[in-house]
Amino acid sequence: MQNLLHGGDYNPDQWLDQPKIIDEDFRLFPLAGVNTVSIGIFAWTRLEPSDGVYDFSWLDTLMNRLAKAGMKAILATPSGAKPAWMSQKYPEILRCAPNRERDLQGERHNHCYTSPVYRRKAVEINSRLAERYQAHPALLMWHVSNEYGGECHCPLCQQAFRSWLKHRYGDLESLNKAWWTDFWSHRYTDWSQLESPAPNGERSVHGLNLDWKRFVDDQSLQFFLTEAAPLREITPKTPVVVNMMGTYPGLNYWNWAPHVDQITWDSYPRWHNPQHDDLDEAALTAFVHDLNRSLKQGKPWLLMESTPSQVNWQPVNRLKRPGLHRLASLQAVAHGSDSVLYFQWRKGRGAFEKFHGAVVDHEGSENTRTFAEVAQVGTDLKALAAVVGTRVPAQAAVIYDWENRWAIDDFAGYNRPERDYPAAVSGFHRALWNRSVAVDVPNQDQVLSAYKLVVAPWLYLVKPGTEQRLQEFVEKGGTLVLTFFSGWVNETDLTNLGGFPGPLRKLAGVWAEELDPLWKGQTNSALPVPNNDLGLGGTYGITSFCELVHPEGSEVLATYGSDWYAGRPVLTRNRVGKGEVYYLAAHTDRRFVDDLMAALAKRSGVAAVIEGLPHGVVAERRTDGTTDTVFTFNFNTHEAGGLAPLGVKWEERPAGKRG
Repeated sequence: MQNLLHGGDYNPDQWLDQPKIIDEDFRLFPLAGVNTVSIGIFAWTRLEPSDGVYDFSWLDTLMNRLAKAGMKAILATPSGAKPAWMSQKYPEILRCAPNRERDLQGERHNHCYTSPVYRRKAVEINSRLAERYQAHPALLMWHVSNEYGGECHCPLCQQAFRSWLKHRYGDLESLNKAWWTDFWSHRYTDWSQLESPAPNGERSVHGLNLDWKRFVDDQSLQFFLTEAAPLREITPKTPVVVNMMGTYPGLNYWNWAPHVDQITWDSYPRWHNPQHDDLDEAALTAFVHDLNRSLKQGKPWLLMESTPSQVNWQPVNRLKRPGLHRLASLQAVAHGSDSVLYFQWRKGRGAFEKFHGAVVDHEGSENTRTFAEVAQVGTDLKALAAVVGTRVPAQAAVIYDWENRWAIDDFAGYNRPERDYPAAVSGFHRALWNRSVAVDVPNQDQVLSAYKLVVAPWLYLVKPGTEQRLQEFVEKGGTLVLTFFSGWVNETDLTNLGGFPGPLRKLAGVWAEELDPLWKGQTNSALPVPNNDLGLGGTYGITSFCELVHPEGSEVLATYGSDWYAGRPVLTRNRVGKGEVYYLAAHTDRRFVDDLMAALAKRSGVAAVIEGLPHGVVAERRTDGTTDTVFTFNFNTHEAGGLAPLGVKWEERPAGKRG
């Protein structure tokens, strides 16, 4: 039986002058239940100390030791941090900032993805790694680069951007129309006039800004594909992955998902933050876990990085209180991860990450609280080997779309400080997760037929085909929730004419005429109509946004309680075919969202894994179709649901049995 992976980033290249440290690592690995390590992530200078001169001897020794110990290696390509000699010899590989200033050597992830030289050097070293270790028994998978991100504005990238735009639009007239460039006389008359957005240049053409983000994503992906090509050719049976960063805004991971063999991501929640409780943080983490699982249509993913204790880059780097590491690790497994991996195995002695948490502290032994908690997770993962490869079945979905976020973040107007698209989406997810309802997180391009309930918050940018997919979903009996900020612009960020929510107007059964943004501290209220069949009652709070809508065949379920638009609709329902569309016109408080999602889950037949759990106790389920593994988590710091504070348990049941 295959085991869940347990281990993480290991940097023996930092300890080559102290072999006793490496010997001690191999003594400690089995004590922590570690079976896998990620190696070579930032080791380029150790592997190629000068141009064309390679030294793999230390890596040979390490790979052999791992194999002898019965361990596996997630072997990295080193392009995430370029050597100083390379920047000195080939200055074109250094990135340019948006103001066109060339970077100096330093930090990491500061190389140009367009540079032919950097692509060539990456392919050269990746080819050598693949050729050398293709048959090695320790090789498990390829970890390509590290946390791709950032952008370059150098002359090479400017030319590549122009070529990309030519391919996208064909001619300048089409580009000018798509970008609305007659505004402020921004019409382009020659391709050479096109440049990336800059703080001292063009920033106000939203179509340009949106296409630049698309280009950066595509150029980064093309660099990855270039890097991965020799690995695919030489080791076709070895999986290739990249470690992603949750809702990182710089890349659209839906474009990357088809090109990796498994989704992996790096999870670093901000636990014990007084601005919100740990249940909120657990809900947000669950949302991003579900997003990553959805990138491969529900297939298991890998938790590639997490910290067993604390990080060093947040404003305040709290320790995890006892029990939380186990709880968070098994939460990832319950949401579909087939691994718990860490950054990092051992703390380094110097530089930026010397105080970042690790399994092995500077003290160097197994006699620490953190090591003991990691060892407990190792024991748990061995007992959970049967969940490897199993899935998390979901009947509900909350749509999160990167291009939609780019457009929302960019436009001018209304209430910018409150325009938080990830928070809006994760808030609806949280309402379902808190009730132990499994949720997928697709983007707007996905087929929705597997779901009974779909929520599409703030669907501001509607791509071609989205309206048809939503229409079909509802007509066949699905329940759809739309909100304010829906259907405002098309795929090039031009506003839709004929009234908002644009192409969704008929489906929603409302015309959204105006949007009133509120100052911080200003509020309104939502008043459900008496005896509504959703069971909503009392008074709910409203902040930030109040949209003024006209029902067009839809029924009103709640209205505004104050201001000059008191009595106008807040919540409507439109019946379409066999299904229903709900439209929420205001930014309501959490209680309203919780009550609405509870009512709609029940109405649409979406069942919880376990019904009636107390506040802060959540159940999750993985299944192979025959047997369910049901996890129950207590995220409270007090006993609840028969579980100790921050406690977790799991049990196996026949598939589909509800508790």
